[in-house]
Amino acid sequence: MSSAPLVVVHGLAKSYEEGRIKALRGMELEVAAGEFVAIVGPSGCGKSTLLHLIAALDRPDAGELRVADHDLTKGRDLSHYRARHVGMIFQLHNLLPSLTASENVQIPLFELGLRPRERRERAGELLALVGLEGREGNRPPELSGGERQRVAIARALANDPAVLLADEPTGSLDSEAGARILELLERLRRDRGLTIVLVTHDADVAARADRIVRMLDGRLDPRPAPAEEAVPASA
Repeated sequence: MSSAPLVVVHGLAKSYEEGRIKALRGMELEVAAGEFVAIVGPSGCGKSTLLHLIAALDRPDAGELRVADHDLTKGRDLSHYRARHVGMIFQLHNLLPSLTASENVQIPLFELGLRPRERRERAGELLALVGLEGREGNRPPELSGGERQRVAIARALANDPAVLLADEPTGSLDSEAGARILELLERLRRDRGLTIVLVTHDADVAARADRIVRMLDGRLDPRPAPAEEAVPASA
């Protein structure tokens, strides 16, 4: 594991509704390459906001935010960064129901300029990686909840991201399916050196990470966050 941080968050601030809602108030965080970090904290503490800023789905108001040497606080277009350097998994898989599993996985590949055959082959490789070989032609309604989330993980890996971001990836799954998703993420981290930043309200999920980061009121909570400690049930 590299000692240089892959993700650097320093003094990060973000507010909404003309400053009335302060989601982040000087957040601090560093994540090393190849690390699996779980972010926990009570509802409204800014966990998902932080994840969305790292994904460049939103912009911070102030502070420093760098991912893999990309400065995300600048005013330039960040679509290239989103397309090539970050993968995102949501609690709800966000798959397009009319497309097959393969077609859903191929969506990020259009930004990379691959030929149709190359896109299909890449999608097939990724679906096999997440244990869905032979299900390329199935559409989301034909898959279980856990299988749909595995398709979402394959899609998030399509651009070979520097960091994989996961927002409550097991929140909509039963315990067995959720455990399989966590085992898959752990295997990806172990076998591919993938860097993972995961938001969760579940103490058992957080315990699977290398490190647990607690947030409170838009900031890093300096208190330790042992895995066995209960985490609030709402996120």
